[in-house]
Amino acid sequence: MTCVAALGDIHLDRDLAGHLRPSLEIAADKAELILVAGDLTRHGTVEEAKVVAEELGGLPVPVICVLGNHDYHSDQQDAVRATLESVGIVVLEGETFETDFDGVSVGVAGSKGFGIGFAGRCASDFGEPEMKAFTRHAKQSAQIFGAALASLKTTRRIAMTHFSPVEDTLHGEPCEIWPFLGSYLLAEAADAVGADLYVHGHAHAGTEHGMTAGGIQVRNVAQPVLRRPFALYRLGESGGGD
Repeated sequence: MTCVAALGDIHLDRDLAGHLRPSLEIAADKAELILVAGDLTRHGTVEEAKVVAEELGGLPVPVICVLGNHDYHSDQQDAVRATLESVGIVVLEGETFETDFDGVSVGVAGSKGFGIGFAGRCASDFGEPEMKAFTRHAKQSAQIFGAALASLKTTRRIAMTHFSPVEDTLHGEPCEIWPFLGSYLLAEAADAVGADLYVHGHAHAGTEHGMTAGGIQVRNVAQPVLRRPFALYRLGESGGGD
């Protein structure tokens, strides 16, 4: 049974250099994949990305990431991605990663995603051009993510975004900001094709466990939620990991 380690919202900078590495080495010993669900840096600078590269690079198992909103803050997201990829870290934005463990193919589809809210309480593309652009970006993000997930033909499929696909994992956050923390469109995209696991971050005061309407297990792996360096999840298990 494939085991993955997942974490998110690590917000690294030079003052945290070396802080996470020992835990990641333990994770690499326990899991076949390490998933990092965005907000790798504090302010999205290349200097911070170099710290992330030092922490996550060179591990003996694949490390798969998506970027988060913090990683976009300084408009250096392309350089942040290049810095991570230079040490072998896989960064997904509407793309996929596939591998094989003991004859079982496993695929990851990832994207940052975007917030719009949830059914009945969400933004709409009506009115001012700024609102239309906001809503259009959320829809495009979900479409890109859904297309990537649908392209996977692997035995096991993992979905990963920074923004949440469900309200379940936002409980603990003020409900007024839920539209900025997730999007029902991400869940619809995942449910359209199915997945064994969906991991996200972003909601620091949220809840770890959730589920889409279609029955996909959702896990909020933001470190403030986990209260541990990483979580372990076994694909195919309904209980949700260690």
